[in-house]
Amino acid sequence: MNIYQLIQELINKGLEKKLIEPEDELYVRNRILSLLNMDNFIEGEPIVSEREIPEIPDILESLIAYACEQKIIEDFLDAKEILASKMMDCFISKPSVINHNFYERYEEKTEYATDYFYELSKNSNYIQTKRINKNVSYRVNTEYGELDITINLSKPEKDPKQIAKEKADGGTKTNYPKCLLCIENEGFEGRIGHPARSNHRMIRFNLRNEEWFLQYSPYVYYNEHCILLSKEHRDMKICKEAFLRLLLFVEKFPHYFTGSNADLPIVGGSILTHDHYQGGRYEFAMSKAKDEFSFNIDSHPQVKFSVLKWPMSVIRMRSEDIHSLVEAGGYILEKWKGYSDRSVDIHAFTNNTEHNTITPIARKKNNLYELDLVLRNNRTNIEHPLGIFHPHHDVHHIKKENIGLIEVMGLAVLPARLKSELAEVEKFLIDLSHNIAHHHMTWAEELKVKYRHKIDKESVNRIVKEEVGKKFLRCLEDAGVFKRNEDGAVAFKRFIETL
Repeated sequence: MNIYQLIQELINKGLEKKLIEPEDELYVRNRILSLLNMDNFIEGEPIVSEREIPEIPDILESLIAYACEQKIIEDFLDAKEILASKMMDCFISKPSVINHNFYERYEEKTEYATDYFYELSKNSNYIQTKRINKNVSYRVNTEYGELDITINLSKPEKDPKQIAKEKADGGTKTNYPKCLLCIENEGFEGRIGHPARSNHRMIRFNLRNEEWFLQYSPYVYYNEHCILLSKEHRDMKICKEAFLRLLLFVEKFPHYFTGSNADLPIVGGSILTHDHYQGGRYEFAMSKAKDEFSFNIDSHPQVKFSVLKWPMSVIRMRSEDIHSLVEAGGYILEKWKGYSDRSVDIHAFTNNTEHNTITPIARKKNNLYELDLVLRNNRTNIEHPLGIFHPHHDVHHIKKENIGLIEVMGLAVLPARLKSELAEVEKFLIDLSHNIAHHHMTWAEELKVKYRHKIDKESVNRIVKEEVGKKFLRCLEDAGVFKRNEDGAVAFKRFIETL
């Protein structure tokens, strides 16, 4: 396709996806011409075969390649991302219109509102569907249910020009937007080292008389993976107020779960400097976990309590009444923050540094609200400098990163390096020429012994996938503060007795 056909096909896709109406066509065309420094348009022959028509991300790639060839933009990652985002901004309405459309649908049915906004976020290329499709995703059966495994290949790698630009730009720092989650990112053009957000939109909603915002993650890890963020740029904090916000959001959107990363380093998420939560329309293995045993707390009779059968240490609370759950959750949080049990390496403090916190998850099931409290501790020692309750050294060849909210619930987000590295492990296991990474060798040799005479070209990929799943399960067990053994079970019950 020539440049005119590319522009027209992008517009045709915008019409097909209902991003624009026929009355908008000339306006959008002229906006795109302007972005490409063009002042002319030649009508071309329409493409007859639908199979020849690429999707929006593919058309954008071709348009960006044209812009680089014509020296309209420089050929490095951020410049290309900024132009692509600006092009898609031509197709989408202002935040006020999108919010009006959202709440018009919300009045009819909650799901209609989120369906509308999710489709808009995908069709406008804010959610990077083409890149997400590169991820390797599968499930592994365990005694705790099916764990989700994802090798994350969606985020583009920086090219040498991008790296050089970032180094050159190192001296020009600005505090706008303050972080990647701030409301000021809505419609922000982007710059070197800060992502393009011209096509970014957010939904406004109220939580406890505060303004909050709903957006989707650009690189969704599960269905309708959303982010809820505070208008105020403030540190994350796990407290009763956080529990209340999570449950109030679920009350507004009962088809979604929502949860928060913990608020301490090592056990927390990647961004602790902006108060935010995550949610979505997906049922994780943890949400289906069975009760291991139940217990009561006399001071909170309206709440049913249980400990889950899960590799991490989870207390599940159920009630018809949100405020009863909030009070009970706040009570357990305060008890846990001050709790130590040296027999299982749990110390609440080192001098004035606190170590105990909680990863909370809220949902609604069968007219009951649920609040899961995952007990966390971020202490380190000489043997485990990255964290006592963090993936231990022998699983770092698979996952070394934090166990955050998504992993806690049973979805592994594994590094991109594993795609090629695991292929070499497979070659090693079936005695082909290989270039296996040193950090996988001990594990690979163990697998070779374990599956002697049971592994071949047909089974090796399945076996390696299952063994990666077992490694992720070990990561979760390492992160559990009360281990899944007799000593851990006794210690967990000791904590519950203090409640």
